[in-house]
Amino acid sequence: MELTVYKINGEKTDRTVTLDDNIFGIVPNDHAIYLDVKQIMANRRQGTHSTKQRSEVAGSTRKLKRQKGTGGARAGSIKNPIFRSGGRTFGPQPRVYRFKLNKKLKRLARKSALSYKAESGNIMIVEDFNFETPKTKNFLAILKSLNINETRVLMLTPNVDRNIYLSTRNLGNITYLDAKSLNTYEVLKAKQLIILESSLNDIKEMFAN
Repeated sequence: MELTVYKINGEKTDRTVTLDDNIFGIVPNDHAIYLDVKQIMANRRQGTHSTKQRSEVAGSTRKLKRQKGTGGARAGSIKNPIFRSGGRTFGPQPRVYRFKLNKKLKRLARKSALSYKAESGNIMIVEDFNFETPKTKNFLAILKSLNINETRVLMLTPNVDRNIYLSTRNLGNITYLDAKSLNTYEVLKAKQLIILESSLNDIKEMFAN
C-alpha cells in the first residue's frame, strides 16, 4: 500500500511511502487482538482492593446470647458476617492480575491492529518535524491543518521527543508514543494514526526482531 507523505501545513509532498504488507496488510486475527488488549488492561490493574473478614474487623468476642432457648438462631460473635459491621464473606482480597502472552501472539495482535487501520484508510504519514520549545498551540495548529483536530489521534515518532510530548500532554484526544512502544490497545483506541516518516523504519525493526 502506498501513502502520500504530508507536510505539517496539510499540503501533500511529492513523496510516497510503501507500507510493508507483512505488517500493515495481513489478515487480522481478532482473537489475538482480544488476548493482547485483555493482558494490557489486566496489567494496569493495581489489585489493591481489600475487605475485612470476620477475624479482622473490630468487635467483642463475647457470646451474644445463650446457645439455646431464645427461639432464634445461634449467634456466637458480633463479628459474624450476617450482622451489621460484621466481617465480609468472600470479599475481594489483594491479588495480581498480570498474566503473560508469548511474543509471537503479541506481535500478531499489533500487526492485526495496524492492518485494520490501514484497511480503513486511517493512517497518515507526515514528514518529520520538531518544536524548539513545547507549545500546545502549535501542535493544535498542525492537527487543524491536517483536518484531524477533532479526532482521537495516536502519534508515533522515531524517538521520544520531549517537546512534542509536552505539547500533547494536555490534549485529551491525543496519545503520543515513540514508534517502538506502540501497542494494540492504543492503536485500536485511536481513530487516526499519525506516523512520522522516519518512524516506519523503527516499526519495521520492531517486527523484524
